[in-house]
Amino acid sequence: MNRSRIVVGISGATGTAYGVRLLQRLREAGVETHLVATPAGVLNAHHELGLDRKALEALADKVYAVGEIGAAIASGSFDTQAMVVAPCSMRTLAAIAHGLSDNLLTRAADVTLKERRRLLLMVRETPLNLAHLRNMTAVTEMGGVIFPPLPAFYHRPQTLDEAVAESVERVLALLGVGNASPRVWQGL
Repeated sequence: MNRSRIVVGISGATGTAYGVRLLQRLREAGVETHLVATPAGVLNAHHELGLDRKALEALADKVYAVGEIGAAIASGSFDTQAMVVAPCSMRTLAAIAHGLSDNLLTRAADVTLKERRRLLLMVRETPLNLAHLRNMTAVTEMGGVIFPPLPAFYHRPQTLDEAVAESVERVLALLGVGNASPRVWQGL
């Protein structure tokens, strides 16, 4: 593989701004992106950000329909660096935790885990019930990273965009993307 590839999933939780910002930053970093968005993810992109499907898909290098189960990202032979689901709904988390592979997003996540590649789930829900916590534990035990996009208030973000950008920079750093620039705590 000449260029890093990262799969980005956008599911139906609130917080589509995380997935959009991630796609933008990966493009800036020269990373090849492969996007799969659920219908609810596309709906949220429209509702929260005013983006239609075409505008959302324009942010990625390659786009797959959620029902396209024969796509390249459904196979471990397709070499990728990692996968991020941003945002990750509790329904998507549950499907990944139980290995359901019932659509292309959850199949790509299953492939990421089985190939021992990095999987980050930016889970969005509050409060959490026991099923949510158990599903997060199951994914963690399989090697996935649960990454709720919680803002670091000690950096004193002034806007929602700043808080989103900081969470995305932390994700990029976890993925090993070279131009990641999360703010580092320097102590008091």
